[in-house]
Amino acid sequence: MDWIPSNSAEQELIDVFEQNQSGLLGTLFFVVANVEDARDVLQDAFMKCWLHREELPDIQNLRAWVYRIALNTARDRRDSAWSRRRETLLGADPMLSPPDQSPEAVLLRDEELGLVRAAILSLQPAEQEVFLLRQNGDLTYEDIATSTGMALGTVKTRMRSALRKVREAVAQ
Repeated sequence: MDWIPSNSAEQELIDVFEQNQSGLLGTLFFVVANVEDARDVLQDAFMKCWLHREELPDIQNLRAWVYRIALNTARDRRDSAWSRRRETLLGADPMLSPPDQSPEAVLLRDEELGLVRAAILSLQPAEQEVFLLRQNGDLTYEDIATSTGMALGTVKTRMRSALRKVREAVAQ
């Protein structure tokens, strides 16, 4: 298979994955709850996008399209029978602590991240999707509506609900 981009749309796809790798991994981690699975899903999502590269000229928002495919791929992985038998590493943190942080600061940060992670994982799937696309994907509400097929008002309502639930869970 030819992996060298033959046109600007293919190069743009590669660029979107490279520029959004961190946000995509963070989003996928919340869905599959395992760093290694998130990396595998990211590779699978890239392959799915690459196999549909002939559609690239027709896509209005490539970044939103990539996030949507990545989220769907993550859900498929999470829901597969094989994954249900595996133990997830809910406590695993894909982010390394800066070396200049004290052990107390690291523990506090890990505890706070654990609360946020648990709150996000407790959201309804539709709320979780909107929240992750907005927060990790940095997509606009319009982009989220376009990529998910939801009405703009529905996207905003789900985001408000998700934010309220996350704030309540973290405040406890």
